[in-house]
Amino acid sequence: MGERTRGGCMGASRRGVLAAASAFVLDIATGGAWAEPADERPKPGDLLVRVEGGAALTPDIAVDAPPVAAWPMDPAGNVVRNGSRLNKVLVLRLDPQTLNDATKERSADGILAYSAICPHAGCEITGWSAERKIIECPCHSSHYDPRAAGTVIDGPTPRPLAGLPLKIADGKLVVAKPFTGRVGIIAN
Repeated sequence: MGERTRGGCMGASRRGVLAAASAFVLDIATGGAWAEPADERPKPGDLLVRVEGGAALTPDIAVDAPPVAAWPMDPAGNVVRNGSRLNKVLVLRLDPQTLNDATKERSADGILAYSAICPHAGCEITGWSAERKIIECPCHSSHYDPRAAGTVIDGPTPRPLAGLPLKIADGKLVVAKPFTGRVGIIAN
């Protein structure tokens, strides 16, 4: 097959492929900035809403109670960022006096948010030990200390849970900054 001229089909096809590849590379380089709003990572100013029922979370979370599963929500468009399971967070309240400095800094009056995805194998974290006040992954028994920035206590997990810094605004829990670390597993 011979080469087509500049205005021919083959040239347009190459341009289309190059444009698509450029967009893909740009999307990777910008951390998914071209993602759909429901897939985008939590952004400062997002509200936290309950996974069950979708109600906005307020600071009336009980101290030492099991974590509440939540999604971030863009308040401008009321878009719940549930298009990626990596956006799900666990919200809990602990006595602020028991938090280390780094954890206290990212809390809102003792209210903390951590990724609900275990960095070991990507399982959803659902466990809570009330007596030890620690977060547990049910898949491989990794344990995390929410009072010490989600550090690993034991288990096969390679790193702490990513925290989501919070603040209180207009009586609601709001994202203050992006996740403190990478969410989910890291491929070797």
